Amino acid sequence: MFSNIMCQKMLLAFTSFLVITWMIFVISQNSAKLWTTLNTAICFHPWNTSMKSSCPEIPMNKSPTETELKVREILEKLDRQIPPRPFTHLNYTTSATQSTATILNPQDTYCVGDLLDILVEARDHLGNRKGYGGDFMRARMFSPALKAGASGKVTDFNNGTYLVSFILFWEGPVSLSILLVHPSEGVSALWRARNEGYGRIAFKGAFVNGTSQVTAECGLILESSSELCKYLYRGGEEVFYCMKPRHMPCEALTHVCTRQQGVSYLTAKEKDLFQKSNIGVEMMKNPESIAVSQCNKSENVRKKCEFGMEVPTPSGYTFQGRWVSAQCTQRLLNSSQINDCLKRKLIYLLGDSTLRQWIEYFPKVAQTLKPFDLHGTGLYKKHVLLDAERHILVEWKKHSHPFITVQLYSVIDDGYIPQEIDRLPGDKDTVIVITLGQHFRPFPMELFIHRAISIQKAIERLFLRSPDTKVIIKTENVREMNLDTEKFGDFHGLIQYLTAKEIFKDLHVGTVDAWDMTIACGSSNLHPPDDVIRQQIDVFLNYIC
Repeated sequence: MFSNIMCQKMLLAFTSFLVITWMIFVISQNSAKLWTTLNTAICFHPWNTSMKSSCPEIPMNKSPTETELKVREILEKLDRQIPPRPFTHLNYTTSATQSTATILNPQDTYCVGDLLDILVEARDHLGNRKGYGGDFMRARMFSPALKAGASGKVTDFNNGTYLVSFILFWEGPVSLSILLVHPSEGVSALWRARNEGYGRIAFKGAFVNGTSQVTAECGLILESSSELCKYLYRGGEEVFYCMKPRHMPCEALTHVCTRQQGVSYLTAKEKDLFQKSNIGVEMMKNPESIAVSQCNKSENVRKKCEFGMEVPTPSGYTFQGRWVSAQCTQRLLNSSQINDCLKRKLIYLLGDSTLRQWIEYFPKVAQTLKPFDLHGTGLYKKHVLLDAERHILVEWKKHSHPFITVQLYSVIDDGYIPQEIDRLPGDKDTVIVITLGQHFRPFPMELFIHRAISIQKAIERLFLRSPDTKVIIKTENVREMNLDTEKFGDFHGLIQYLTAKEIFKDLHVGTVDAWDMTIACGSSNLHPPDDVIRQQIDVFLNYIC
């Protein structure tokens, strides 16, 4: 009997052990799921402000999101397209003066619409043929007397030879130019350096509490053991950090500014590649202008510019101060037509100062538009134009971090472009114009790709609730070639331009190809002159009118 009792007790104890072990396992599993759910709920608000301990980082074993996988895919593709290139001495890099540019099948006279091809053979400073590609070139044809210009298309055969193609858009004497902006060794160095860190730009935040004001270090990434304020949008898709000031809540952040740091990820030897004398060197030897005739060719009938059209390369040309699209027919609208077109339109310009130029120029296009004072200060406040009689609104708002300026700008009503799009109900009279790029150049490419994909998804959400809303992407401009190449050079802009075209290509949107337009116009300023802005706005009006 004693033996039976002992057996029963041992069996009971063993059973209890199994039950308790099972319960602990279930609770631990559910608690992990519960914590993930709670964490998502806490951090999902559009601008949730928290301290470091409030929203722990996503566990390392969490599966990557769809966006993260897409970012990784694009980066891997770019890495393959921009492989590391050996660099031991400047003599072995591509030389514009030693390289050759030869017109294929030269003719005494060319006709409007003909294709002119130039074969470029890259050689180093010692005259040796290059065995690989990757050089960054910029091709342009122009006729100063006609105020005409167009870009050329560069095809890289990845063996040291390139085909530069020009469409002869207009009649008259035409000059040709091919600039070696950077050799392939410089391109490789810039790509590697760009993706090594965020340290080139520092952010400073101003916190206000009553009459007290303090500043603190901020950034897109902050490495610190101190308490941090963490500003999140859409569950952590976009994050901005500040060191938490003593005796100040995180919500007290009102303004931010930036300063450039003396940080470089280029080696001392690589920096020689970006001396002024090595950037943008002409490759055409004593280029003579070619004669282009009309040749009685009939012009192809093109349809009106419409949303969703594929943008060709080049996208058009400038002639006598007007932009002529290569893909569709553009109308020259008079003041009355523009006023009728803009009636009841709500136009939202979201982006950087190159788009702010539009709202500064708009009163010259539609003189009934008048500025409305929202009591903000500085260049980077929200700008608004109104025509109350015709119910027209034009609004410019800067995109959120990163925004690079030494001037303090308010973050009180700040919003990332996806957030701003999500706030708009949209309808057939709502027009959204988007641009981004210039302020992303000093940061790793993953940041730009992530933001562009977020904007793409926001546009898709907008079209679900309002398919009639008009969305136009303005690509970034080219800018000064010799201004801090590592941070702001046009190589970074070119990669962003091509990446954005790929991300947005399947959307039913319009495109103002400012990259191509600024090359064609010969503009090398971040903020191009008024005649270029007018041409950009003309393209915009042809989409919506």
